[in-house]
Amino acid sequence: MIVKNLRAQKMRSFLTMLGIIIGIASVITINSAIVGAQSLITNQFKGLGSNLIGVLPGKSDDNGPPAAVMGITITSLKDSDTEAIAKLPHVVAASSYVSSINVINWENQKFTASISGVSPDLPTLADYKLSAGDFFTEEDKRSNAAVAVIGSQVKDDLFKGTDPIGQKIDIKNNKYIVIGILEPRGSVAFQNIDKMIFIPVTTVQKRLLGIDHLGFLRVRIDSSDNMTNALDDINALLRDRHNIKDPTQDDFTARSTADAFDALNQITSSLQLFLIAIVSISLLVGGVGIMNIMLAAVTERIKEIGLRKAVGAKKNNIIFQFLTETIFITVLGGIIGIIIGIFLSYLIAIIIRKLGYDWDFVITLSSILLSTTFSFSIGLIFGLYPALKAAKLNPISALRYE
Repeated sequence: MIVKNLRAQKMRSFLTMLGIIIGIASVITINSAIVGAQSLITNQFKGLGSNLIGVLPGKSDDNGPPAAVMGITITSLKDSDTEAIAKLPHVVAASSYVSSINVINWENQKFTASISGVSPDLPTLADYKLSAGDFFTEEDKRSNAAVAVIGSQVKDDLFKGTDPIGQKIDIKNNKYIVIGILEPRGSVAFQNIDKMIFIPVTTVQKRLLGIDHLGFLRVRIDSSDNMTNALDDINALLRDRHNIKDPTQDDFTARSTADAFDALNQITSSLQLFLIAIVSISLLVGGVGIMNIMLAAVTERIKEIGLRKAVGAKKNNIIFQFLTETIFITVLGGIIGIIIGIFLSYLIAIIIRKLGYDWDFVITLSSILLSTTFSFSIGLIFGLYPALKAAKLNPISALRYE
């Protein structure tokens, strides 16, 4: 009977379910997107490496990140800070970082690449391997040498089969000799290493940017057991070098990658709850719509209800009939919403992977169970009033109803 009634009013039945379909699909998609984002963050940090400490210019507090993260230029960190930190106990490697985006020219070929000014310790710090040539040295950094190490995609797209080693590339009318090629690495810390060019930090500062400060610096520690001591040593050293007596006046922020990873996961988890709470409103709106439709159905079927009661149907039979119909509609809408949500989640995963990011397609059992429970509950709650109204009808009055 329920199926027959739904088929008799196809458009109304579809519109009745639409709010539930959209709400459930949104819950599934958002949950999958947040879990995928968490997996992306995890994969990016794995690529970055463990036992790392990052130092950013500018003070941060519990209310937010350093100002440098927001794009504000702060000049408190210098390459000499990195060199001093490299001499601390438990420090395996340390690298300065400055960056620029430029058009690279070689013969008649052009390639837009991210230029990263770094220290010679970078391969040790980030576990980069070279497929050909060598990385630059401390002497290259001290002399502001015009040398470059390129990523694998730069090699393929710019040189197109020609051996890049020894070739001179043009960056802002300055010639740089290619001395090394990195092995393919993919995206690390949301940067595609294969599309990057690495040049001594001092060369980028003097020749490309005209600055003497750093964007940030990273430090690798010998063991995770020594991370706390190393952080304390770095904080103490930088305060001494920057003449800071009061820690609340720090002009830098030192954090381990584990701390940054935990902070990002907390943000994504909070965002997940917030978005699902917003989407749940659409489910409530869908529930109200279902209640209104079922009230209209009760009005349309007053004679039917009167006839059933006249031949012996009890109140419970009428309540069960209308509740079952409402729950059937909401659960069917929920199933359709789950299917659409899974499809959209898969589509998002494919698109993001095409962009070069390591995004996992994840549909959690908890999100499906939550959606199913939500659908059933909405049908039960919002179908109860129309069912009770139908059950209370007087059979004689109902039979006379026009």
